[in-house]
Formats: sequence, C-alpha cells, structure tokens
Amino acid sequence: MNIDKNNIILERENKIIYKDGKNLVKLFKNNYPKSNILNEALNHSRVEETDLLVPKLIEVAKKEEGWAITLEYINGKNLNTLMQENPEKEDMYLEIFVDTQLKILSKQVPLLNRLKDKIKRKIEASNLSDILKYELYTRLESMPKHIKVCHGDFNPSNILIDDKDNIYIIDWAHVSQGNASADVAQSYMLFCLEGKKDLADKYLQLFSKKSNIPVSNIQKWLPIVAASELNKYEGKEKQMLLDWINVVEY
Repeated sequence: MNIDKNNIILERENKIIYKDGKNLVKLFKNNYPKSNILNEALNHSRVEETDLLVPKLIEVAKKEEGWAITLEYINGKNLNTLMQENPEKEDMYLEIFVDTQLKILSKQVPLLNRLKDKIKRKIEASNLSDILKYELYTRLESMPKHIKVCHGDFNPSNILIDDKDNIYIIDWAHVSQGNASADVAQSYMLFCLEGKKDLADKYLQLFSKKSNIPVSNIQKWLPIVAASELNKYEGKEKQMLLDWINVVEY
C-alpha cells in the first residue's frame, strides 16, 4: 500500500496511523488480533455516546493489508507537544490535563469491560511468582468497586487541542470502568517511566487537591497497576515497575 510519508502520523511494528483527507486511519497488520481491533472500535463508539469530545468513528473495514479503523481527523496539537514547546505554561497545561481526566472519570458507561477483570488477566499473564500474584489479587479484590470511566492510557499525548481551543480525548483502546485511583496511578506511572518524576509528583498533588482523593488512596494502586504493565516494558523501565511491586507491604 502506498501511503504518502508526509501523511504518516505514527508507525509501529503492528500498525500505522496516517491522515487520509479529512479522516485519520489506524491500519493494523494482518497478524494483529481481529478481536482487539473490533473491541477498540466498540469501546470508542460507546465512549462517543457520552458528551465527551472524541473524534467520530467513521468506519471499521477489512483492507488487503489488514483491518483498519477510520476516525474523524482532528487538526490540533497534543498536550505533550504543547508542554514541550511552552515549558513556562506547564502549570496551565497540567490543569487542563487534570480537569480533562476528572471529566472522563465523572462518566458512566455500563457496557464497558471491568477494570479489575482486565488487570487480573494482565497480572496472570506476567512472569511474577504465584505467591506475589496471589498477594496482588488479594489487594486488588480489597479495593473499592467503582464504575467510573477509566481511560486506561491517559497521558498528555492523548489530549488534542484544536485551533478553537476545543479539547479532544483520543485513543480509547484500553478504556474500562472501575476505580478512578487506578487510572490516576497509571497516569502517574507513565510520567515516571518517561523520566518526568517531578511532573508526576506535581500531577498527583494537583489531582488529589481537585478530586479530594487522598494521595495515599492512589498510591495503593501503584503495585497493582505496575504488575499489570510488566509485559509492555524491558530494561530500566521494567525494573522501575518491579521496584514498585516489591517495595509494597501487604
């Protein structure tokens, strides 16, 4: 398939994302599980039924190269880019980040998968010892059962701001319903994994202040969330996750 390189937004081992006229296309390789692609489209459509500002889902289709999800193209910059270009506005952008997350967490979409079930499956697929898995399952089950919409990969790159200052939220592949503190713990973890510990701490304090959720409630989720993400990382990032898991007292 010939795609103009100028239109390619992101290229990874299993997919390529590119602009096609007024649309954005996520083209997955043929070896990528079809069930994952259809689930992502279903998740997106369910979130689209809320009043959250998300790109419209236009089409899910089988192409020669693999399955593709076509979405409305949003002409804007993501929050991560804006933070890099305007470091003096970091506090303002962090406010936008937290306020957007709070808006997501205020929603309910009953048909979404349960966050606890997803985390348990991911921990089971890890190479952690059976004893440690059991301890993590025990802690997971003890956590309060909530049904808030949790983005699942909430980081500044997944917020787009257009030229009219509309704030769009993208990449709903990992959305589920569950406890807000778990989603915040993951966002904190993502900042740290990118080497932005100071920003992570500032984010955590700001979210706690705006939500009235104690920082300690969020920190209790860190070992669980870290364990669920182990299979995604190698090297120093994986060691960081292992440190979060191993220092916790059960």
